Amino acid sequence: MSLTSAEIQQRQARMLAACRRDGLRITRQRTEVYREIAATEAHPDAEAIHARVTRRIAVSLDTVYRTLAALEKAGAIGRVSALHGAARFDANTAKHHHFVCTECGLVRDFSSAELDAYCPPEAVRQWGEILSVHAELRGICNQCREARTGSPGA
Repeated sequence: MSLTSAEIQQRQARMLAACRRDGLRITRQRTEVYREIAATEAHPDAEAIHARVTRRIAVSLDTVYRTLAALEKAGAIGRVSALHGAARFDANTAKHHHFVCTECGLVRDFSSAELDAYCPPEAVRQWGEILSVHAELRGICNQCREARTGSPGA
């Protein structure tokens, strides 16, 4: 599934609103970094974002990391935990969860009313205020499973 230009534009509008709300200047570097995240559902890491952005403008890897941190703090992007390697980033700020392939690292978004309704145990709520719940389901994607077994759906 690929994003439509309307979906990408909606994501970019949310980023601009988040930056304005947090008092962040809307710089060319921030715009280009966000553009890379907003245009994909692949949940890229900082190095991949840097490689793509430097095709268009000069920007240091440090600037990319600082931009990602600022955008995350502003709520314009989310961080996806990584199984192996670097953190990955997500422009989908709507409530959703993730499927992560434990072999290739593929990350896919999904929605679930059942998971959205989950109430953390009392023992956890005693540790502090729960602000949100995000589920991460780990498994083996179809492509990796087929490569393992040599047949689809096995």
